[in-house]
Parts: sequence; structure tokens; C-alpha cells
Amino acid sequence: MIRKAIYLSLFAMLMLAGCASMAVTQGDLQQKTSIALDIPMGSFTIYDRQDSGVETKYKVKTQKGYKYSCYVTGNISVVGRVVSDSVCSHLPKTKTSQNKKPCNALLKAAGRCN
Repeated sequence: MIRKAIYLSLFAMLMLAGCASMAVTQGDLQQKTSIALDIPMGSFTIYDRQDSGVETKYKVKTQKGYKYSCYVTGNISVVGRVVSDSVCSHLPKTKTSQNKKPCNALLKAAGRCN
């Protein structure tokens, strides 16, 4: 009877292992992002979260307008929930090209470049 309970427990843990959506909480994302970007919690917004297997990808926007693409990995194992450090890369600011005309040497000489 005890052996059956142990096997069922192990089976349940194996079924949950690898599920980032269950292992990684919003609080984990806040804490890990704060450490990775060296900014205080509450000074950024997490959006566009995507859980895939053991990986959670998400985007971050700071109060100063900077944007980052980040990810963590997480799973549930015998020792409990395990969440990696956050890895983030800075997203470049996008420029609107609606008002910008193409510029070449002739247009530049004529003063028609923005």
C-alpha cells in the first residue's frame, strides 16, 4: 500500500515536471526581473507572457519607457519549485518611418531630407 502511494506521488511529480506555467508565478517573474535589470520591483510592467514547456518568455516595459525581452525556465521537482534567473535583452526603440523621406546625395543637397 505504501509502495503504491510512493509510485503515485512520483508519477504525479513527473507529470507536473516541466510545466513552466505551473512552476513560474507572477511574483517569480517580478523578483527575477528586478534582479536581472537591477531596478526596483513595481517600476516595470510584465506583459505578453508565453509559457512553452519549461520556458516562460515575456516582455518588460520600465517606467522610463525601456523595453526588454526576457525568459526564465521553471519546473517542479522532488525538491519543489525551481525557477532560473531571468535573462533579458534590451529591445531597440522603433522609429516611425511615416514622416521620414528616403535620403540620397541629391535630396540632401537640395535640403529635402528629414
